[in-house]
Amino acid sequence: MNDFIFHNPDKVYFGKHQLEHLPKELLKLGKRVLLVYGGGSIKKSGLYDTVMDLLQANNLTVFELGGVEPNPRHTTVNRGAEMCKKENINVVLAVGGGSTIDCAKGIAAAACSNSGDVWPLVADGVWVSEALPIAAILTNAATGSEMDAWAVISNMDTNEKIGLGGDALIPKVAFENPELSFSLPTYQTACGAFDIFNHVLDNYYLAGDATFDMILEFQEAVMRAVVKWAPIAMKEPDHYEARANLMWASSMALNGVLDAGTVHGCACHAMEHELSAYYDITHGHGLAIITPRWLSYILNETTAPAIYRLGIKVFGLPENLAAVDGAKETVEAVADFCFHTLGLTANLSDLGIDKKHFKAMAKHACLNGDITGPKTLTSADVEAIYEMCL
Repeated sequence: MNDFIFHNPDKVYFGKHQLEHLPKELLKLGKRVLLVYGGGSIKKSGLYDTVMDLLQANNLTVFELGGVEPNPRHTTVNRGAEMCKKENINVVLAVGGGSTIDCAKGIAAAACSNSGDVWPLVADGVWVSEALPIAAILTNAATGSEMDAWAVISNMDTNEKIGLGGDALIPKVAFENPELSFSLPTYQTACGAFDIFNHVLDNYYLAGDATFDMILEFQEAVMRAVVKWAPIAMKEPDHYEARANLMWASSMALNGVLDAGTVHGCACHAMEHELSAYYDITHGHGLAIITPRWLSYILNETTAPAIYRLGIKVFGLPENLAAVDGAKETVEAVADFCFHTLGLTANLSDLGIDKKHFKAMAKHACLNGDITGPKTLTSADVEAIYEMCL
């Protein structure tokens, strides 16, 4: 087990009646607020009016940046940063899902840079230590951005989707009301659920000897929660317990608790980011297509026991199988969860994707090196996995 430091300063208000605390938390950070949101669903649901009423009643000055894309563009981030500089913004408030929160994080970082351009921070891998304070109101359980130090920003001009990290990007406060996710379409619920699952899975398999039993069991509990509650939330959109379990699983998956000193290569996320960068597909759907193929590709006598453990602990497979046989059944269980339980289409060709860009995508996924994990992946390996997904 590695030495590690755990520190997460994010204050989370979880539950139905917590938004009343929003003004007092924002006033601790400043009085000039940039409200960041997506395509307008918060206006249809009434959440926009609720938030605006709370802010204006408490003499907070509000500026707005709407229209954040599902894979937030660096150009949108830069527009927000320009607004922050021009209007002397004190705090960035994101209302929405992970893409909106990621955009707000990029804005908060770029607004404190000399250029106001987020892309040099992203492209150069800068660890952000200075940013405007960020607050988040979560409406979609998926990325964990409401409680972590990361954002993912897309540059569609160069077909790049890259993470931006830093201690300053952890929100100061987050509000998680499961009721706000009741109106999510079934497809978005499914995609978000698998994003949560894969956040844990990447770390689960890539930690190796650096982890310990308690953390493995925590990870398995979070994945079991997704497997149990996602289909219920899809069938009964206003099922509070299902939505609550998914929302907290989203935060737990990436708030650092489950890392416990591990360092990993996020194999599936690295591969999927290329799909989103080139084809602008929904991130969780891309992960669902890739993950069973990745597990199948890395399955051998060395990796089989760890893969089989997932089948036993998360999917309830019997414990009396040979390791390789159990691992194969585990891969089938993951695929069944993705393509039958969640109802996501199984192949990249279903999304209009062919192999035209696979070589370039594979090379960039590996960052001109290899992806580490239970089996190290070269760019040729990644290309082969993409082809398995067709």
